[in-house]
Amino acid sequence: MMRRQAAAMTIVMVSFVSTRLKRKSPQPDTEPDPLTPWIREENELHRQRTLALIYNSTDVECISMLWMRRAPFFALCDLLRHRQLVTDREGVSVEEQVAMFLHVVGHNQRTEVIRPPNTATPAKILRSPRWNPYLKDCIGAIDGTHVLARVPRNMHQAFRGRKKDPTQNVMVVVDFDLKFTYVLAGWEGSAHDALILSDATETQDGFTMPQGKYYLLDAGYACKNGFLPPYRGVRYHLSEFGSNRPTNAQELFNLRHSSLRVTVERAIGALKNRFKILDNKPFHKYKTQVKLVIDCCIIHNWILGFGTDEHVPSEVGFTGTLPDSNDSDSQEQDSALMAAKRDAICNAMWEGRGTHRI
Repeated sequence: MMRRQAAAMTIVMVSFVSTRLKRKSPQPDTEPDPLTPWIREENELHRQRTLALIYNSTDVECISMLWMRRAPFFALCDLLRHRQLVTDREGVSVEEQVAMFLHVVGHNQRTEVIRPPNTATPAKILRSPRWNPYLKDCIGAIDGTHVLARVPRNMHQAFRGRKKDPTQNVMVVVDFDLKFTYVLAGWEGSAHDALILSDATETQDGFTMPQGKYYLLDAGYACKNGFLPPYRGVRYHLSEFGSNRPTNAQELFNLRHSSLRVTVERAIGALKNRFKILDNKPFHKYKTQVKLVIDCCIIHNWILGFGTDEHVPSEVGFTGTLPDSNDSDSQEQDSALMAAKRDAICNAMWEGRGTHRI
């Protein structure tokens, strides 16, 4: 019985990794990175060394890497291969796929796969006159997402937020390659996004802001040092404009802000498209539910290291979700300094708009 349960749990997660290893062609909106061939060569060498170590390891070494002895590891791989639940693929064996999963979840490798963003101006911004040079110091976007939760009945009220069922409110930070650079899971569904961000920045070893850089957020957050939301009470999403052009500087700023911040919504969409367990009522203990969200984000990042796939919403035509009326007002005061910086960016965009509609 325990063997079947272990196999079932491993299949759920390994299948997402192994499916990606079909190595589909990148989406048209993804430009090749000149460092990719070198990175893949290094990854291949590391892969070969790791597999050699697993095959030639002692039980003590195998436990250190995979949290199980050699016998149960190879027995599990044989079971998955025999039932064709996980298959050998070109250059990637069943043993490697299972080992990758066990290493990530066994050692909680979030620091290796979820890492702070590069502080250089992102390529996505550099390539577009809509955002460059106005948003050259922006290094990512922040949002909250709700994941179904199972908690004791006497805690349901605290965990009910936007949805009728209990949820955990997860704060995510992404770069413009759709990778998660920070994840804070476990907050009650009724908690306001701004409160969670405040907690993340005040916690020791929590979320840190590089000097002179900032993130994009929605109107539910305050405009303060390092955090740039849109103007409240002004049209924001492309769908709100229809075929009309922005009529003033604040509308143009909001529209361009939306078209860039939508990256975080695409990342969340990809995460939930890939890991259906996040949209289904869980049966684990709550601590495990929290860890599961982070583990899914880790594997999401690892998969995107090979390019985007069919689970990632296309940027073309993706307008994002309309603002939630309950999140229209921040619980914090705006910073006069950051608000002035937003005004300066806004005015510069308007003056340099040319013939661009957005």
